[in-house]
Amino acid sequence: MTNDSSQSGTEDAEPETLEALEARLRCDLAYLNYPPKNWVKPLTPNGEDEAFDVVVIGGGMVGLASAFALMRNGIANILVVDAAAGGQEGPWVTTARMRTLRSPKILLGPAMGMAALTFRAWYVAQHGGRAWEALGRISRTGWMDYLRWYRHVLDIPVRNEVRVDAIAWRDGRMILDTSGPGGARRLTARRVVLATGRDGLGGPSIPAEAQALDPQCWAHSNDDIDFSRLAGRRIAVIGGGASAFDNGAMALEAGAAEVRMFIRRPDIPRINKLTGIGNPGLVHGWYGLPDAWKWRCLNYNDTCQTPPPSHSIRRVTDFPNGHVHTGCPIDALRNDGDAVILETPKGRYTCDFVLFGTGFVIDFSRHPEIAAFADNILTWKDVYEPPSDERNAALAAAPYLGDMFEFVERRTSGTPGLDRLHCMNFAATLSHGKLTGDIPSVSHGADRLARGIAAAFLAEDMDHHYARLRAFDVREVDGDEWIDEPLPGH
Repeated sequence: MTNDSSQSGTEDAEPETLEALEARLRCDLAYLNYPPKNWVKPLTPNGEDEAFDVVVIGGGMVGLASAFALMRNGIANILVVDAAAGGQEGPWVTTARMRTLRSPKILLGPAMGMAALTFRAWYVAQHGGRAWEALGRISRTGWMDYLRWYRHVLDIPVRNEVRVDAIAWRDGRMILDTSGPGGARRLTARRVVLATGRDGLGGPSIPAEAQALDPQCWAHSNDDIDFSRLAGRRIAVIGGGASAFDNGAMALEAGAAEVRMFIRRPDIPRINKLTGIGNPGLVHGWYGLPDAWKWRCLNYNDTCQTPPPSHSIRRVTDFPNGHVHTGCPIDALRNDGDAVILETPKGRYTCDFVLFGTGFVIDFSRHPEIAAFADNILTWKDVYEPPSDERNAALAAAPYLGDMFEFVERRTSGTPGLDRLHCMNFAATLSHGKLTGDIPSVSHGADRLARGIAAAFLAEDMDHHYARLRAFDVREVDGDEWIDEPLPGH
Protein backbone atom coordinates (compact mmCIF):
# COMPACT_ATOMS: atom_id res chain seq x y z
CA MET A 1 0.00 0.00 0.00
CA THR A 2 1.49 3.33 -1.00
CA ASN A 3 1.80 6.19 1.48
CA ASP A 4 1.75 8.81 -1.28
CA SER A 5 -1.38 10.76 -0.38
CA SER A 6 -1.72 12.11 -3.91
CA GLN A 7 -2.24 8.62 -5.39
CA SER A 8 -5.32 6.58 -4.61
CA GLY A 9 -6.49 5.05 -7.84
CA THR A 10 -8.99 7.81 -8.55
CA GLU A 11 -7.60 8.09 -12.06
CA ASP A 12 -9.51 4.89 -12.90
CA ALA A 13 -12.73 5.85 -11.11
CA GLU A 14 -15.82 7.13 -12.81
CA PRO A 15 -16.27 10.82 -12.00
CA GLU A 16 -18.86 11.43 -9.31
CA THR A 17 -21.35 14.18 -10.10
CA LEU A 18 -21.43 17.25 -7.94
CA GLU A 19 -25.02 16.41 -7.03
CA ALA A 20 -23.90 12.98 -5.81
CA LEU A 21 -21.08 14.52 -3.80
CA GLU A 22 -23.48 16.94 -2.16
CA ALA A 23 -25.81 14.07 -1.28
CA ARG A 24 -22.89 12.20 0.25
CA LEU A 25 -21.88 15.26 2.24
CA ARG A 26 -25.42 15.74 3.54
CA CYS A 27 -25.46 12.09 4.63
CA ASP A 28 -22.08 12.46 6.36
CA LEU A 29 -23.28 15.57 8.18
CA ALA A 30 -26.47 13.80 9.25
CA TYR A 31 -24.43 10.88 10.64
CA LEU A 32 -22.40 13.43 12.60
CA ASN A 33 -25.60 14.98 14.00
CA TYR A 34 -25.18 18.21 12.09
CA PRO A 35 -26.52 20.70 12.68
CA PRO A 36 -26.80 20.07 16.41
CA LYS A 37 -29.49 21.75 18.45
CA ASN A 38 -28.72 25.33 19.37
CA TRP A 39 -27.96 25.39 23.11
CA VAL A 40 -26.90 29.00 23.65
CA LYS A 41 -29.03 31.25 25.84
CA PRO A 42 -31.43 33.14 23.54
CA LEU A 43 -30.44 36.72 22.76
CA THR A 44 -33.00 39.36 21.92
CA PRO A 45 -32.48 42.80 20.38
CA ASN A 46 -32.26 45.67 22.83
CA GLY A 47 -33.21 48.53 20.55
CA GLU A 48 -31.18 47.12 17.65
CA ASP A 49 -32.48 45.73 14.38
CA GLU A 50 -31.21 42.17 14.93
CA ALA A 51 -29.41 40.18 17.60
CA PHE A 52 -26.83 37.42 17.05
CA ASP A 53 -24.63 35.36 19.28
CA VAL A 54 -21.67 35.82 16.92
CA VAL A 55 -21.12 38.15 13.98
CA VAL A 56 -18.21 37.19 11.73
CA ILE A 57 -16.80 40.10 9.74
CA GLY A 58 -15.38 38.68 6.53
CA GLY A 59 -16.84 36.02 4.25
CA GLY A 60 -13.60 34.66 2.82
CA MET A 61 -11.98 31.33 3.59
CA VAL A 62 -11.37 32.01 7.31
CA GLY A 63 -14.78 33.58 7.87
CA LEU A 64 -16.59 30.65 6.26
CA ALA A 65 -14.57 28.05 8.14
CA SER A 66 -15.15 29.91 11.41
CA ALA A 67 -18.89 30.05 10.78
CA PHE A 68 -19.05 26.32 10.01
CA ALA A 69 -17.05 25.50 13.13
CA LEU A 70 -19.41 27.58 15.28
CA MET A 71 -22.47 25.87 13.79
CA ARG A 72 -20.90 22.44 14.36
CA ASN A 73 -20.65 23.35 18.03
CA GLY A 74 -24.33 24.19 18.30
CA ILE A 75 -23.93 27.96 18.02
CA ALA A 76 -26.52 28.58 15.35
CA ASN A 77 -27.52 32.20 15.80
CA ILE A 78 -24.67 33.67 13.77
CA LEU A 79 -24.22 35.99 10.82
CA VAL A 80 -21.32 36.53 8.40
CA VAL A 81 -21.04 39.94 6.72
CA ASP A 82 -18.71 40.98 3.92
CA ALA A 83 -18.24 44.31 2.18
CA ALA A 84 -17.64 42.63 -1.19
CA ALA A 85 -20.25 41.48 -3.66
CA GLY A 86 -21.24 37.81 -3.53
CA GLY A 87 -18.52 35.59 -4.96
CA GLN A 88 -15.87 38.33 -4.64
CA GLU A 89 -14.93 37.76 -1.00
CA GLY A 90 -11.25 37.60 -0.10
CA PRO A 91 -8.37 38.27 -2.51
CA TRP A 92 -8.72 35.37 -4.91
CA VAL A 93 -10.44 37.10 -7.83
CA THR A 94 -9.63 40.69 -6.88
CA THR A 95 -6.15 41.62 -5.61
CA ALA A 96 -4.48 38.19 -5.78
CA ARG A 97 -2.75 37.93 -9.16
CA MET A 98 -0.87 34.66 -9.06
CA ARG A 99 -1.94 31.99 -11.51
CA THR A 100 -1.99 29.17 -8.95
CA LEU A 101 -1.96 28.74 -5.20
CA ARG A 102 1.37 28.27 -3.52
CA SER A 103 0.01 25.49 -1.29
CA PRO A 104 0.16 21.91 -2.63
CA LYS A 105 -3.16 20.59 -3.90
CA ILE A 106 -3.30 17.82 -1.26
CA LEU A 107 -3.65 20.21 1.69
CA LEU A 108 -7.09 20.01 3.28
CA GLY A 109 -7.91 23.68 3.76
CA PRO A 110 -11.26 24.53 5.42
CA ALA A 111 -12.71 21.00 5.09
CA MET A 112 -12.81 20.57 8.90
CA GLY A 113 -11.82 16.91 8.70
CA MET A 114 -14.57 15.94 6.23
CA ALA A 115 -13.42 14.14 3.09
CA ALA A 116 -16.52 15.10 1.10
CA LEU A 117 -15.87 18.78 1.83
CA THR A 118 -12.32 18.90 0.47
CA PHE A 119 -11.26 20.69 -2.68
CA ARG A 120 -10.20 17.31 -4.03
CA ALA A 121 -13.68 15.83 -3.64
CA TRP A 122 -15.25 18.89 -5.25
CA TYR A 123 -12.77 18.81 -8.15
CA VAL A 124 -12.98 15.07 -8.81
CA ALA A 125 -16.78 15.18 -8.75
CA GLN A 126 -16.70 17.56 -11.70
CA HIS A 127 -13.60 16.55 -13.63
CA GLY A 128 -12.77 12.99 -12.63
CA GLY A 129 -9.83 11.26 -11.01
CA ARG A 130 -7.54 11.46 -14.03
CA ALA A 131 -7.92 15.23 -14.14
CA TRP A 132 -7.03 15.40 -10.44
CA GLU A 133 -3.86 13.39 -10.96
CA ALA A 134 -2.92 15.62 -13.89
CA LEU A 135 -3.54 18.80 -11.91
CA GLY A 136 -0.31 20.47 -10.85
CA ARG A 137 -1.46 23.24 -8.54
CA ILE A 138 -4.87 24.70 -7.85
CA SER A 139 -5.67 27.85 -9.82
CA ARG A 140 -6.63 30.82 -7.68
CA THR A 141 -9.92 31.23 -9.57
CA GLY A 142 -10.60 27.51 -9.06
CA TRP A 143 -10.04 27.97 -5.35
CA MET A 144 -12.57 30.80 -5.32
CA ASP A 145 -15.07 28.60 -7.14
CA TYR A 146 -14.55 25.96 -4.44
CA LEU A 147 -15.14 28.49 -1.65
CA ARG A 148 -18.34 29.62 -3.33
CA TRP A 149 -19.50 25.98 -3.35
CA TYR A 150 -18.39 25.54 0.27
CA ARG A 151 -20.59 28.45 1.33
CA HIS A 152 -23.52 27.14 -0.71
CA VAL A 153 -23.38 23.49 0.31
CA LEU A 154 -23.07 24.31 4.02
CA ASP A 155 -25.77 26.99 3.85
CA ILE A 156 -23.62 29.50 5.71
CA PRO A 157 -25.56 32.71 6.45
CA VAL A 158 -23.62 35.47 4.63
CA ARG A 159 -24.76 38.97 3.79
CA ASN A 160 -22.75 40.68 1.10
CA GLU A 161 -22.11 44.36 0.44
CA VAL A 162 -22.46 45.05 4.16
CA ARG A 163 -19.75 47.16 5.75
CA VAL A 164 -19.20 47.43 9.50
CA ASP A 165 -18.58 51.10 10.22
CA ALA A 166 -18.25 51.00 13.99
CA ILE A 167 -18.20 48.52 16.88
CA ALA A 168 -18.98 49.56 20.44
CA TRP A 169 -19.64 47.86 23.78
CA ARG A 170 -22.87 48.77 25.52
CA ASP A 171 -25.05 47.05 28.10
CA GLY A 172 -23.00 43.87 27.99
CA ARG A 173 -23.05 43.40 24.21
CA MET A 174 -21.31 44.42 21.05
CA ILE A 175 -23.16 47.00 18.97
CA LEU A 176 -22.32 47.03 15.27
CA ASP A 177 -23.28 49.93 13.03
CA THR A 178 -23.44 48.68 9.45
CA SER A 179 -24.18 50.13 6.04
CA GLY A 180 -25.13 48.54 2.75
CA PRO A 181 -27.64 48.54 -0.10
CA GLY A 182 -30.46 48.25 2.41
CA GLY A 183 -29.28 51.34 4.28
CA ALA A 184 -27.88 51.69 7.78
CA ARG A 185 -28.64 48.92 10.25
CA ARG A 186 -27.61 48.34 13.83
CA LEU A 187 -26.83 44.81 14.94
CA THR A 188 -26.01 43.43 18.36
CA ALA A 189 -23.84 40.43 19.12
CA ARG A 190 -22.28 38.76 22.10
CA ARG A 191 -19.02 38.26 20.23
CA VAL A 192 -17.46 39.54 17.02
CA VAL A 193 -14.90 37.71 14.88
CA LEU A 194 -12.59 39.79 12.67
CA ALA A 195 -11.91 37.39 9.77
CA THR A 196 -10.56 40.26 7.72
CA GLY A 197 -7.57 38.82 5.93
CA ARG A 198 -4.03 39.94 5.24
CA ASP A 199 -4.64 43.61 5.94
CA GLY A 200 -7.30 43.01 8.57
CA LEU A 201 -5.68 45.17 11.26
CA GLY A 202 -3.68 47.49 9.06
CA GLY A 203 -3.14 48.03 5.38
CA PRO A 204 -0.62 48.30 2.57
CA SER A 205 2.91 49.34 3.46
CA ILE A 206 3.61 52.34 1.25
CA PRO A 207 7.02 54.06 1.33
CA ALA A 208 6.92 57.68 2.41
CA GLU A 209 8.43 58.74 -0.92
CA ALA A 210 5.26 57.65 -2.70
CA GLN A 211 3.23 60.30 -0.91
CA ALA A 212 4.93 63.04 -2.94
CA LEU A 213 4.15 61.38 -6.27
CA ASP A 214 1.16 62.11 -8.47
CA PRO A 215 -1.38 59.45 -7.36
CA GLN A 216 -2.15 58.74 -11.02
CA CYS A 217 1.32 57.31 -11.58
CA TRP A 218 1.55 54.65 -8.87
CA ALA A 219 -0.41 51.87 -7.14
CA HIS A 220 0.12 49.28 -4.43
CA SER A 221 -0.21 45.60 -5.30
CA ASN A 222 -3.29 45.45 -3.07
CA ASP A 223 -5.11 48.10 -5.10
CA ASP A 224 -7.76 47.53 -7.73
CA ILE A 225 -5.55 48.00 -10.81
CA ASP A 226 -6.69 48.27 -14.41
CA PHE A 227 -3.65 46.66 -16.02
CA SER A 228 -4.88 47.50 -19.52
CA ARG A 229 -3.88 51.10 -18.73
CA LEU A 230 -0.27 49.96 -18.46
CA ALA A 231 -0.01 48.74 -22.05
CA GLY A 232 2.91 50.36 -23.85
CA ARG A 233 4.26 51.95 -20.67
CA ARG A 234 7.49 51.54 -18.71
CA ILE A 235 6.77 50.01 -15.31
CA ALA A 236 8.94 49.96 -12.19
CA VAL A 237 8.00 47.36 -9.58
CA ILE A 238 9.44 47.97 -6.12
CA GLY A 239 9.73 44.78 -4.08
CA GLY A 240 10.89 41.21 -4.52
CA GLY A 241 8.12 39.13 -2.99
CA ALA A 242 5.48 36.98 -4.64
CA SER A 243 2.96 39.79 -5.08
CA ALA A 244 5.59 42.07 -6.61
CA PHE A 245 6.47 39.49 -9.27
CA ASP A 246 2.83 38.59 -9.92
CA ASN A 247 1.89 42.23 -10.44
CA GLY A 248 4.90 42.77 -12.68
CA ALA A 249 3.83 39.75 -14.71
CA MET A 250 0.29 41.09 -15.01
CA ALA A 251 1.68 44.33 -16.44
CA LEU A 252 3.78 42.43 -18.98
CA GLU A 253 0.85 40.23 -19.95
CA ALA A 254 -1.21 43.39 -20.48
CA GLY A 255 1.36 44.71 -22.95
CA ALA A 256 3.68 46.90 -20.88
CA ALA A 257 6.67 48.18 -22.86
CA GLU A 258 8.97 46.92 -20.12
CA VAL A 259 8.90 45.94 -16.47
CA ARG A 260 11.89 46.36 -14.16
CA MET A 261 11.89 44.76 -10.71
CA PHE A 262 13.79 46.81 -8.10
CA ILE A 263 14.79 44.56 -5.19
CA ARG A 264 16.55 45.97 -2.13
CA ARG A 265 18.26 42.70 -1.15
CA PRO A 266 21.45 41.61 -2.89
CA ASP A 267 19.79 38.31 -3.80
CA ILE A 268 16.33 36.79 -4.05
CA PRO A 269 15.61 34.39 -1.12
CA ARG A 270 15.81 30.74 -2.13
CA ILE A 271 14.37 28.79 0.84
CA ASN A 272 10.94 28.97 2.46
CA LYS A 273 12.18 28.43 6.01
CA LEU A 274 8.86 27.91 7.79
CA THR A 275 8.06 25.00 5.49
CA GLY A 276 10.93 23.16 7.13
CA ILE A 277 9.12 22.98 10.47
CA GLY A 278 5.57 22.56 9.23
CA ASN A 279 4.00 19.78 11.31
CA PRO A 280 0.99 19.12 13.58
CA GLY A 281 3.08 20.02 16.62
CA LEU A 282 3.58 23.51 15.25
CA VAL A 283 -0.14 23.85 14.53
CA HIS A 284 -1.31 22.71 17.96
CA GLY A 285 1.65 23.75 20.09
CA TRP A 286 2.66 27.18 18.86
CA TYR A 287 0.32 29.08 21.16
CA GLY A 288 1.81 27.36 24.22
CA LEU A 289 5.43 28.14 23.33
CA PRO A 290 7.31 30.72 25.39
CA ASP A 291 7.14 34.19 23.85
CA ALA A 292 10.88 34.16 23.18
CA TRP A 293 10.60 31.12 20.90
CA LYS A 294 7.67 32.56 18.97
CA TRP A 295 9.52 35.82 18.44
CA ARG A 296 12.81 34.14 17.56
CA CYS A 297 11.24 31.90 14.90
CA LEU A 298 9.19 34.59 13.16
CA ASN A 299 11.96 37.18 13.38
CA TYR A 300 14.36 34.69 11.79
CA ASN A 301 11.83 33.98 9.06
CA ASP A 302 11.38 37.72 8.48
CA THR A 303 15.14 38.12 8.25
CA CYS A 304 15.44 35.32 5.70
CA GLN A 305 12.17 36.28 4.00
CA THR A 306 9.88 33.96 2.09
CA PRO A 307 10.97 33.50 -1.51
CA PRO A 308 8.57 34.15 -4.36
CA PRO A 309 7.60 30.93 -6.14
CA SER A 310 9.96 30.00 -8.96
CA HIS A 311 7.10 30.09 -11.45
CA SER A 312 6.22 33.65 -10.38
CA ILE A 313 9.78 34.80 -11.09
CA ARG A 314 9.79 33.06 -14.48
CA ARG A 315 6.44 34.63 -15.26
CA VAL A 316 8.38 37.91 -15.44
CA THR A 317 11.74 36.78 -16.74
CA ASP A 318 10.25 34.70 -19.56
CA PHE A 319 9.44 38.04 -21.18
CA PRO A 320 12.44 39.62 -22.96
CA ASN A 321 11.29 42.97 -21.60
CA GLY A 322 11.03 41.72 -17.99
CA HIS A 323 14.11 42.65 -15.96
CA VAL A 324 15.29 42.02 -12.39
CA HIS A 325 17.64 44.31 -10.48
CA THR A 326 18.85 43.00 -7.10
CA GLY A 327 20.78 45.06 -4.57
CA CYS A 328 18.89 48.05 -5.90
CA PRO A 329 16.98 49.93 -3.18
CA ILE A 330 15.19 53.15 -4.06
CA ASP A 331 16.99 56.20 -2.71
CA ALA A 332 14.52 58.76 -4.05
CA LEU A 333 11.37 59.10 -6.15
CA ARG A 334 10.07 62.18 -7.93
CA ASN A 335 7.81 63.21 -10.74
CA ASP A 336 9.23 64.70 -13.93
CA GLY A 337 6.18 65.78 -15.89
CA ASP A 338 4.18 62.62 -16.59
CA ALA A 339 7.16 60.40 -15.82
CA VAL A 340 8.66 59.16 -12.56
CA ILE A 341 12.38 59.30 -11.79
CA LEU A 342 13.85 56.58 -9.54
CA GLU A 343 17.26 57.16 -7.98
CA THR A 344 19.10 53.97 -7.03
CA PRO A 345 22.68 53.05 -6.04
CA LYS A 346 23.03 51.55 -9.51
CA GLY A 347 21.80 54.58 -11.38
CA ARG A 348 18.72 56.50 -12.42
CA TYR A 349 15.67 55.04 -14.13
CA THR A 350 12.77 56.84 -15.76
CA CYS A 351 9.40 55.10 -15.93
CA ASP A 352 5.75 55.86 -16.52
CA PHE A 353 4.20 53.99 -13.59
CA VAL A 354 5.34 52.52 -10.26
CA LEU A 355 3.91 49.38 -8.66
CA PHE A 356 4.69 48.94 -4.98
CA GLY A 357 4.86 45.28 -3.96
CA THR A 358 5.91 46.30 -0.48
CA GLY A 359 3.63 44.22 1.70
CA PHE A 360 1.47 45.21 4.64
CA VAL A 361 1.73 46.73 8.10
CA ILE A 362 -0.31 46.35 11.27
CA ASP A 363 -1.85 49.71 12.09
CA PHE A 364 -5.03 49.76 14.19
CA SER A 365 -5.69 53.40 13.30
CA ARG A 366 -6.55 52.44 9.72
CA HIS A 367 -9.65 50.60 10.88
CA PRO A 368 -12.26 53.03 12.23
CA GLU A 369 -14.62 50.16 13.06
CA ILE A 370 -12.39 49.26 16.04
CA ALA A 371 -11.52 52.83 17.00
CA ALA A 372 -13.34 52.48 20.34
CA PHE A 373 -10.95 49.69 21.36
CA ALA A 374 -7.71 50.39 19.49
CA ASP A 375 -5.89 52.44 22.14
CA ASN A 376 -6.16 49.69 24.72
CA ILE A 377 -5.25 46.60 22.65
CA LEU A 378 -2.28 44.85 24.21
CA THR A 379 0.55 44.40 21.70
CA TRP A 380 3.77 42.43 21.74
CA LYS A 381 5.81 45.55 22.36
CA ASP A 382 3.91 45.91 25.66
CA VAL A 383 4.88 42.48 26.96
CA TYR A 384 8.10 41.30 25.32
CA GLU A 385 11.52 42.88 25.02
CA PRO A 386 13.55 40.93 22.45
CA PRO A 387 17.34 40.75 22.42
CA SER A 388 18.94 43.72 20.70
CA ASP A 389 19.78 41.67 17.62
CA GLU A 390 16.15 40.49 17.24
CA ARG A 391 14.34 43.81 17.30
CA ASN A 392 11.51 43.90 14.79
CA ALA A 393 9.02 46.76 14.64
CA ALA A 394 6.55 44.78 12.53
CA LEU A 395 6.35 41.98 15.09
CA ALA A 396 6.20 44.45 17.96
CA ALA A 397 3.01 45.97 16.52
CA ALA A 398 1.16 42.63 16.51
CA PRO A 399 -1.66 42.16 19.05
CA TYR A 400 -0.87 39.91 22.01
CA LEU A 401 -3.88 37.58 21.95
CA GLY A 402 -5.62 35.22 24.35
CA ASP A 403 -6.14 31.52 23.74
CA MET A 404 -9.26 31.94 21.58
CA PHE A 405 -7.79 34.78 19.50
CA GLU A 406 -9.39 37.41 21.72
CA PHE A 407 -7.81 40.81 22.27
CA VAL A 408 -6.36 41.55 25.71
CA GLU A 409 -6.53 44.87 27.52
CA ARG A 410 -3.37 46.89 27.97
CA ARG A 411 -4.94 48.68 30.94
CA THR A 412 -7.09 46.43 33.10
CA SER A 413 -10.79 47.37 32.91
CA GLY A 414 -9.96 50.19 30.54
CA THR A 415 -12.03 48.85 27.65
CA PRO A 416 -14.98 46.63 28.57
CA GLY A 417 -15.87 44.17 25.84
CA LEU A 418 -12.42 44.04 24.27
CA ASP A 419 -12.12 40.33 25.01
CA ARG A 420 -15.32 39.78 23.00
CA LEU A 421 -13.43 40.73 19.83
CA HIS A 422 -11.60 37.82 18.18
CA CYS A 423 -8.70 38.45 15.82
CA MET A 424 -8.98 35.79 13.09
CA ASN A 425 -6.73 37.54 10.58
CA PHE A 426 -3.04 37.80 9.68
CA ALA A 427 -2.22 39.88 12.76
CA ALA A 428 -2.76 36.78 14.95
CA THR A 429 0.26 34.96 13.49
CA LEU A 430 2.80 35.80 16.17
CA SER A 431 0.45 34.75 19.00
CA HIS A 432 -1.15 31.69 17.38
CA GLY A 433 0.95 30.66 14.42
CA LYS A 434 -0.39 30.43 10.88
CA LEU A 435 -3.95 29.43 11.76
CA THR A 436 -5.81 32.48 10.50
CA GLY A 437 -5.12 32.64 6.78
CA ASP A 438 -2.86 29.76 5.85
CA ILE A 439 -4.64 27.04 3.84
CA PRO A 440 -2.92 24.08 5.59
CA SER A 441 -4.13 24.99 9.08
CA VAL A 442 -7.27 27.10 8.67
CA SER A 443 -9.52 24.28 9.94
CA HIS A 444 -7.52 24.02 13.14
CA GLY A 445 -7.80 27.75 13.73
CA ALA A 446 -11.55 27.75 13.16
CA ASP A 447 -11.99 24.79 15.48
CA ARG A 448 -9.96 26.45 18.25
CA LEU A 449 -12.02 29.63 17.91
CA ALA A 450 -15.35 27.79 18.04
CA ARG A 451 -14.39 25.65 21.03
CA GLY A 452 -13.22 28.73 22.89
CA ILE A 453 -16.39 30.68 22.20
CA ALA A 454 -18.55 27.70 23.18
CA ALA A 455 -16.71 27.41 26.51
CA ALA A 456 -17.06 31.16 27.10
CA PHE A 457 -20.80 31.10 26.42
CA LEU A 458 -21.22 28.26 28.92
CA ALA A 459 -19.29 30.11 31.62
CA GLU A 460 -21.15 33.37 31.01
CA ASP A 461 -24.56 31.70 31.16
CA MET A 462 -24.13 29.16 33.96
CA ASP A 463 -27.02 30.67 35.93
CA HIS A 464 -29.24 30.08 32.89
CA HIS A 465 -27.99 26.51 32.43
CA TYR A 466 -28.29 25.77 36.13
CA ALA A 467 -31.90 26.98 36.06
CA ARG A 468 -32.52 24.67 33.11
CA LEU A 469 -30.89 21.85 35.07
CA ARG A 470 -33.23 22.46 37.99
CA ALA A 471 -36.30 22.79 35.77
CA PHE A 472 -35.64 19.75 33.59
CA ASP A 473 -38.30 17.09 34.31
CA VAL A 474 -38.40 14.69 31.36
CA ARG A 475 -38.69 11.23 32.89
CA GLU A 476 -36.58 8.35 31.66
CA VAL A 477 -37.90 5.97 34.34
CA ASP A 478 -41.65 5.69 35.07
CA GLY A 479 -41.43 3.97 38.45
CA ASP A 480 -43.42 0.87 37.50
CA GLU A 481 -40.42 -1.03 36.20
CA TRP A 482 -39.77 -2.74 39.57
CA ILE A 483 -41.30 -3.65 42.95
CA ASP A 484 -39.46 -2.75 46.14
CA GLU A 485 -39.15 -6.18 47.82
CA PRO A 486 -38.20 -6.97 51.42
CA LEU A 487 -34.93 -8.78 52.06
CA PRO A 488 -35.30 -12.59 52.43
CA GLY A 489 -36.22 -13.61 55.99
CA HIS A 490 -37.54 -10.21 56.99
